[in-house]
Amino acid sequence: MKDYLHIDEVAKRFGDTEVLKGISLTIGKGDFVALLGPSGCGKSTLLKIISGLETETAGRIRLAGEWLAGVPAFRRDIGVVFQSYALFPHLSVAENVRFGLDMRHMGRAEAEARVQEALDLVKLDNLGDRMPHQLSGGQQQRVAIARALAIRPRLLLLDEPLSNLDAILRKSVRVDLRELHDRAGTTTVMVTHDQEEAMSMADRVAVMHDGAIEQWGSPEDIYERPANAFIGTFVGSPPASLITARRHLSGGWRIGDTAWTPETTLADRLDGIRNLEVTLGVRAERIDLVAPDAPGAFVAELTSSEYLGGGRLLHFAIHGQRIAVAHAGSVPNPGEVVGLRPRSDDVMLFDVNTGLRIDDR
Repeated sequence: MKDYLHIDEVAKRFGDTEVLKGISLTIGKGDFVALLGPSGCGKSTLLKIISGLETETAGRIRLAGEWLAGVPAFRRDIGVVFQSYALFPHLSVAENVRFGLDMRHMGRAEAEARVQEALDLVKLDNLGDRMPHQLSGGQQQRVAIARALAIRPRLLLLDEPLSNLDAILRKSVRVDLRELHDRAGTTTVMVTHDQEEAMSMADRVAVMHDGAIEQWGSPEDIYERPANAFIGTFVGSPPASLITARRHLSGGWRIGDTAWTPETTLADRLDGIRNLEVTLGVRAERIDLVAPDAPGAFVAELTSSEYLGGGRLLHFAIHGQRIAVAHAGSVPNPGEVVGLRPRSDDVMLFDVNTGLRIDDR
């Protein structure tokens, strides 16, 4: 079902503050979707509205063909996993997982079968007698997911599910979560501010900013073709660097006070948009170190470098602007002037004033 979860112009105000500005989104059955954005963008509020824990100011939501207006949270058949996991410390793992079933007055035999099924699904089938304090953070998270799945929800909502885990555990658990989704097949919506989590786990990503969806698409689309400069600098590790270039009255381009002659392919694209100024977005892994006088190169000065194991991330200054370059070869000395040549087809062009993308590459 292509429109299994349909969000139609959902808005939310708290007093005079507009938190959501008419959000519309259609999610297919079995999809794993991430709502990605910085703190305060409205993504958790949207999740709470879907679950029934908040009420929309305007708009409506349909789940599996049913409009949810007026349907209380406990009747929506939606499983929610909170950032804190919210496990009951006085209940065992199995009792925590069975909690939602007990609230539905399910028979003991069926409930126990559901609990075992859910624990098997999250690979905790031998830990049912443990207490929450006896588990690692990753195990507690999986118990919370098992509890949400035991009710066989129509929809699973995850609110920053990995934020309480350390960096190493977070990477392994996100693989577990994606594999769990593929086994269970439950339509899943995850809220996160971590673009690496969203890009690695989700089928589709909604990038949110200031109460609105800035872009909706596959992780590849959002990384390769960001709709605006905000997304370019928010998505990616490291994010894209932004450089302002200005058309010179006598022809050609300048970056700061230095003349810059782009390579032919990029020059044709720049001439096609006719802007006097343009923001260039460049990914760190798509810039080459060359001689300062090489065709198409920016003249830049190395300010610092970070060792990342398989290579380094070099930081350069270009007339007060910053640019990061992923590099695996020999490293220039701090203060050394080099040439940086972006790969013409990979340069993103944005409007200086609006931040919107201004060509179709």
